[in-house]
Amino acid sequence: MDRILMNPLNLRYQYQHYNNQASREAADPTLILFKGRYYMFASMSGGFYWSEDLLHWNWHENRDLTPFRYAPDVRQVGKWLVFSSSDRDPSAFYRTEDPMSDAFEKVSEPFPFWDPDLFQDDDGRVYFYWGCDNQKPIYGQEFDPETLLPIGERRELIFGNTAEHGWERPNYPGRPKEQGKEGLAMRLYRHLMRLNGSDKKPFVEGPFMSKVNGKYYLQYAAPGTELATYGDGAYVGDGPLGPFTYQAHNPFSSKPGGFITGAGHGSTIADAYGNLWHASTMRISVNANFERRVGLFPAGVDQDGILFCNQNFADYPLEIPEGRFDPWSVQPRWMLLSYQKTARASSSRTNHAPALALDEDIRTCWCADGSAGEWYCLDLGKCYEVHGVQINFADVELPMLQVDPKLRSNVYTNNRYIDPDPNLRTRWLLEGSTDGTNWTILADKREADSDLSHDYIPLDGIFLRYLRVTAIELPYHEPFALSGLRVFGRGDCDAPDPVKQVMVTRPDPLTARLDWSASWRAIGYNIRYGIAPDKLYSSHMVYGDSHVLLTTLNAGQPYYAAVDAFGEGGITAGEIIPIECA
Repeated sequence: MDRILMNPLNLRYQYQHYNNQASREAADPTLILFKGRYYMFASMSGGFYWSEDLLHWNWHENRDLTPFRYAPDVRQVGKWLVFSSSDRDPSAFYRTEDPMSDAFEKVSEPFPFWDPDLFQDDDGRVYFYWGCDNQKPIYGQEFDPETLLPIGERRELIFGNTAEHGWERPNYPGRPKEQGKEGLAMRLYRHLMRLNGSDKKPFVEGPFMSKVNGKYYLQYAAPGTELATYGDGAYVGDGPLGPFTYQAHNPFSSKPGGFITGAGHGSTIADAYGNLWHASTMRISVNANFERRVGLFPAGVDQDGILFCNQNFADYPLEIPEGRFDPWSVQPRWMLLSYQKTARASSSRTNHAPALALDEDIRTCWCADGSAGEWYCLDLGKCYEVHGVQINFADVELPMLQVDPKLRSNVYTNNRYIDPDPNLRTRWLLEGSTDGTNWTILADKREADSDLSHDYIPLDGIFLRYLRVTAIELPYHEPFALSGLRVFGRGDCDAPDPVKQVMVTRPDPLTARLDWSASWRAIGYNIRYGIAPDKLYSSHMVYGDSHVLLTTLNAGQPYYAAVDAFGEGGITAGEIIPIECA
């Protein structure tokens, strides 16, 4: 079985229907290794995912348990797996010895909480963290491990700090507007901020505690799930309730550029071999603010105790070694061959041209007039040795389903509704050709029993120029739409020339702009940056430009950066340069 990691994860993302919007969603993932098996729980899913290896995921449905609402937290306490989720009226803990059995018992209802996280230390003591607000902090408190009721003093642990933490700023005026206009998600977010009494303070949310090498890493998300800069930061302490110190490298999880952006509100665990992994929320936010996906990234703690993620080329095929490995050894197996190539289709709607499935932006899409029988054909321009294809389906004009009050297991808070239809299918046929006349079947899902919107198909180095996807059956008979037909392999050219003449400006203490001369054969650039030359732990991918605005810096902190050029022939590392404090 292949060991390719591809983001966003190719999961069964449930359809949500609420507030006159419909979209797929899974977000705020809690990842856990319990009794030799990996489980992942995501917001509003009506079930959970499970895996034997973190790379191939299965689905288990359970619509009756309230912890499958927003931000489910699932942690081990003794022999139990303890569940909770965000709920105002009331918030409860449940537990089970076997989540696959669907046998759960309620333990307690201590008080209303949002974005919960339960943590049992090595000495058996239990601590609880919660918070999701732009006024109130993230709290922590000790709990009794048997009754799961508070026994200690509630403490204020993390407040937002936009004056010093650039990545926490939700409305930084220098952030480029996407596609030339401010999107609906941002406008709604601004409105929400004003309703909460501030248009400057970020939401700090999604706490998660990890203990590594005797240190306590209290993680949190900011500034908002609808934003490309959504990320996770960490405070570090010697005890589970602090005192905590803001980590110099923050956010430790961030993906502001590339095909899909966002990497916030997640969880960090060790796998069976001791490797650290970080699962987090990735955003689409086109049909609805909470149209989101799940990403998974190799993580680690360096010799100085700095928590980090390797998110270089995080939406490319990454080959994961077996056993214990260095997280920085994970590099893209293949390069992108489909960027800005040409395509034709059976039909195209206005403002949904075929080119929009080749622009490396999951928020844009090609869309056909109809559903089953429509096709999309990509021309790579010449024959390439193709090793993988990712087919990313988009949702356009989804029908709104009405909430049936009799289906209580499917009705959640705020009239939110998860479609109960078990027969929704995404079926298609992928063909390849060298001449556009004679076609070979590459993948056949004409009779698939799955509903997967981000399928990755590994291929054994097949020479192809043309790839054609034909829709066979889509949920709700919706129009056939692709946000990305992404083809990976290795071009017959050299890697790009190295980037030269990088200019750095620092318009404010939290921001840096980098400009450089375009590199021959480059289709894009991966800007690696960090707090020291040997700690370039953050990255920002750019396509089609020779500049980037880094808005996630921390005040008073010197930085270093390298602009790596990448293309069909590989990656060329750039020279490391300083970014002085403003």
